[in-house]
Formats: sequence, C-alpha cells, structure tokens
Amino acid sequence: MKWHNVKYLVLRRLVQIGVLVLYFMGNWYGWKVLQGDLSTSMIFGKIPLSDPFAILQIFATGAVVATNALIGALIVVLFYGIIGGRAFCSWVCPVNLVTDLAAWLRRKLLIDRIERKVWISRNIRYYMIVLALIVSALVGLAAFEVVSPITILNRGIVFGMGAGMGLIVAIFLFDLFVVKNGWCGHVCPLGGVHSIIGRYSLIRVRHNSDNCTLCMKCKTVCPEVEVLGMIGKRSEFVSRGECTNCGRCVDVCDDDALGFELRNFLETNTGGKE
Repeated sequence: MKWHNVKYLVLRRLVQIGVLVLYFMGNWYGWKVLQGDLSTSMIFGKIPLSDPFAILQIFATGAVVATNALIGALIVVLFYGIIGGRAFCSWVCPVNLVTDLAAWLRRKLLIDRIERKVWISRNIRYYMIVLALIVSALVGLAAFEVVSPITILNRGIVFGMGAGMGLIVAIFLFDLFVVKNGWCGHVCPLGGVHSIIGRYSLIRVRHNSDNCTLCMKCKTVCPEVEVLGMIGKRSEFVSRGECTNCGRCVDVCDDDALGFELRNFLETNTGGKE
C-alpha cells in the first residue's frame, strides 16, 4: 500500500492515540501537556478546553458554569469553527477508532453489498441534541455525559475499562451489522454539534471534476457520503458541515481529484462554477 493512499489515515491514528497517551500520562504521571478528559482539559496547566455540548447541557440544568469552562468551550468553538470543521470526530474522538474498524470490516466482509434492510435518518443526531438538553433540564445534570460512549471510552482507556465497555461493543456491532456508519453518521449528538460549529470552517476538501474518472472510491470510504454530492457533476469545495475532514476520500483518490485547500466562499456560493 502506497503512502499517499493512507497518509491522512495514519496521521489521524497518530493524533488520536497521541491524545489518549497524553491524557494517560497527565492523569497518572502528572504530565502537564494535557490533563483531564475530553469533557474538560487543561493544556500545560494553563489553557482550558471544554466540550461545548457538555457546557450547553450544564446551562440547561440551570447550574452556574465556571469561567474557565466557558473560556475552554469558546476556544474549542473558535478552533473548529474557523479552522478544523468537524475534525474532532475523525481526528480526536476515540470512538472513531471503533466505528472505523466496523466500517473496514463491513467492506472486507462484503456486508455493504447486502441489501440494507434498516434505514435511519442522519438527522437523528440533531434531534438527540434537543433531547439531551431537555432531559438535562428535567433531571438537573448533563444527561448525555452520563451515557456518552465518547466519555466512557476516553476515561476507560485512561483509568481502566468498566461496565461501560458493553456500550462500546454495542456501537461496534450496530455499525458492523445494522447501519453503515450508524453511530457517528446518524446518532451521535456531539457529531451533530460539531457539524453545526464547523459548517463554515476554512480547511476543506475540494473536488476537481476535470481530474475525476468516476471510480467512486471516495464514496465507498466516506463516512458521510452525502457530502460528496458534487462527484461526477462539478468542481467545488465540500461545504456541508457533516464532513469530518478525515481525508479518506483524498487518500483513496488516485486521480488527484480531491485535496485539502483553504475554502473559497465565493466558489462555494456560486455553485462551484469555474
């Protein structure tokens, strides 16, 4: 396998594993580089980072949010909103390791070729955001944080796995046998939040239709295939917020028809015409 076919995949794995290692070393050995977990962290003991969805849920409970937590959420929103897009889901979130494995197995076992008998809307993640906020307000605690597989897996890797491992296995089996990219692509409310935050981010994949040979490898590996609606039609940036900026479409494209660029809003708004 050539490097250009896996470069973003390898880089993502290095980042994901590196983040987990830093959390582990920070919590067990006192390293100051990154301490806490994906809900709330400190970089070098100085810079706060907070999950904006967790902060929204805390607001919904009526509780007072600490200034550091608010600043941390603002930093995260600005980073992904201006630069990263929905990159948290593919470059940071540990559950992506599980769902990517399920997606890979689906392709290897040819499960994708079997007629799909279960269909669920990709908008469920947005309904889940609203549901989590309503439940948080009713019960007085951040509801999704209690059951979040992201939090469970993150803390499990750092502090040791517990009963929550069953939820991770369930997500793996759900993605493998029930719905392709089911959790990340349809259900996860945090993915929905980051889709909204990163909708207008600057770093985007751009499609060049002049180079495209319609091999459709990009659509085979894309976890949010609907964002590639321009393939075979026109040259333009992937503008939908659901794109995770994972780079797999860029990796597998042998035609040099896809690549990361700084987003051109004029091109996007004019339909990608050149």
